[in-house]
Amino acid sequence: MALTIYGIPNCDTVKKAQTWLDQAGIAYAFHDYKKAGIDEATLRGWVERLGWEAVLNRAGTTFRKLPDADKAGLDADKAVALMLAQPSMIKRPMLAHGEVLEAGFKPERYAALLAPEGAAG
Repeated sequence: MALTIYGIPNCDTVKKAQTWLDQAGIAYAFHDYKKAGIDEATLRGWVERLGWEAVLNRAGTTFRKLPDADKAGLDADKAVALMLAQPSMIKRPMLAHGEVLEAGFKPERYAALLAPEGAAG
């Protein structure tokens, strides 16, 4: 199964993840939210596995600029609706590879998650 990185191309964290993967020699596909959007089933699957708190990027400018009424009373359904309307609110990057799903980029996590089978780690 192919490894896919989800994000937006001008995001510094996405660029760091792509550089890390390139340097590690790990092939991946890039899914650009700006061009391709995100389907609700995929997004709901991420929220079910990781929790909406991990998938929604509340630190980003897009979320911070929302009216307080939109930020109030957040739950999974409201968070999914916000992210579908504005995919920039999805934590970046999202890495999906088989059963592996990771929100954000930390080199040590990528190394542990993507280590070749049988390798120490």
